[in-house]
Amino acid sequence: MVEVGFFGAVGEVTGSMHLLDTGVDKILLDCGMFQGRRKESRDKNENFPINRSEITTMVLSHAHIDHSGRIPLLTKNGFSGRIVTTRPTKDALEYMLLDSGHIQESDAQYLNYKALRAFLYQAEQAKTQEQISNKEKSRIKKLLKHTPHELNVDAIAALHKEHGLDMVTPLYTLEEAIEALPFIDGYPFGSKVTIGKGVTVKFYVAGHILGSAFSLITVTPENGGKPLKILFTGDIGRFEKPILKDPTLEFDEEDRDIDLMIIESTYGDREHTPVSDLSGSLKETLTRTIERGGSLLIPSFAFGRTQELIYILHELYDSGAVPKVPVYVDSPLASNITKVFAEHPETYDKETHQIFLEKGINPFYFKNIKFVESVEESMRLTQDNTPHIVISASGMCEAGRILHHLRYKIHNPKHTILIVGYMASHTLGRRIEELGLQANPAEDKAPEVKILGKSYPLKAHVEKIGGFSAHGDCHELMRVVTESNLRVKNIAVVHGEAEQSAAFALRLKEKGYNAFIPKRGDLFKLQ
Repeated sequence: MVEVGFFGAVGEVTGSMHLLDTGVDKILLDCGMFQGRRKESRDKNENFPINRSEITTMVLSHAHIDHSGRIPLLTKNGFSGRIVTTRPTKDALEYMLLDSGHIQESDAQYLNYKALRAFLYQAEQAKTQEQISNKEKSRIKKLLKHTPHELNVDAIAALHKEHGLDMVTPLYTLEEAIEALPFIDGYPFGSKVTIGKGVTVKFYVAGHILGSAFSLITVTPENGGKPLKILFTGDIGRFEKPILKDPTLEFDEEDRDIDLMIIESTYGDREHTPVSDLSGSLKETLTRTIERGGSLLIPSFAFGRTQELIYILHELYDSGAVPKVPVYVDSPLASNITKVFAEHPETYDKETHQIFLEKGINPFYFKNIKFVESVEESMRLTQDNTPHIVISASGMCEAGRILHHLRYKIHNPKHTILIVGYMASHTLGRRIEELGLQANPAEDKAPEVKILGKSYPLKAHVEKIGGFSAHGDCHELMRVVTESNLRVKNIAVVHGEAEQSAAFALRLKEKGYNAFIPKRGDLFKLQ
């Protein structure tokens, strides 16, 4: 008997985590980070629902942080097994996890700086019995910083201790992220890998991002009975998108009979713009923005979405279809991930080979593109008033350099914020999307959003191109179930907000499938 437990991305779209218990091995499927409200996410991320020392192996579907981001918490707290994934995913994790560790540390340092600065302002005001002057504020800031862009971490820590203030600690550090990397093994698509006693996994192309995989797990009973097969989709990509191969529909004969499919439902009740419209929609948005004399800000996931945007802009620029304003990729992580893409042409579709590779052209580099590295260069760019494009992380506007671009440009109606992907509930990106798509930038009264603790009027245009999503829509999800050569007995619908999962489960039931929506902590038995 195999018991499957559902512990993350259940009734929501972050924190992917499930567990296969064979009675001998406990195999973790994904180890994702929860993203959303700070305190709620912190509580969920710190409280592991499973004893980490009992987990024997982990299988990772892909490198997005909502699927991989808690790996350092796993490896530093008793896990001694192996993490099995595809080769491109392993290569990407060398940057993704380190970036996540750096963000954890930086966020904690910034919150400690803000708390201490506020405390010192209040203390000075209480001492003088009058409003603190700008000169005194400047003195305190200089005390807490080495340079305008670099915090004096040691001084901040010492003053916190001196005044008995609580310190925010990172979820994990950069060093702990580095220490997680040796646990990770990468394998080719299609190879069968032993992950437990009588348990194997085979990876099929999922088409979501570089290296993303359907994980086909086979559990063979000791008595030689019929093997049980579990297919974990991770995130399912779109069909006919640029760069990557489509999601697999043809599975090996031995893998066709699925006892349990665990399938995502992010867009279980939504339709995307056709893939063929992406280039035209981006062209129109960019042209309108440039005609206003504005810049185009694109919050984008560093992994996958950014490379796709670069690819399409490359085509638009080569064809002369748009004004060739500078394109800035302001994310060191995106720069590194773009290098990983270049190292794995075996994952590209035929069109990418024909349009670029066979002509000796790198799809991700062209004359007008600039990869921004230093913080100083990034800060200078925020104050550049000439028309340009900025592609910057994080994709949901929860952290990273995009926040600084937004706070300098969000109040100006000549600029455009372009939404090109899913924004989870309670994220800044979702708030900008919901408020911006309803607002009229020409009106004097604009809704306000809070960025890094300060409120700003949302006067910039907000537009959305849904077709850029790396997730398949409701029809593409159904296509994987109904048009593949699989024979599926049971389907667990996960990784979706409640209404999306419910709608997709209903679609499956109407097609005759035994579909159900697990709650967190639910167990499903297979025998």
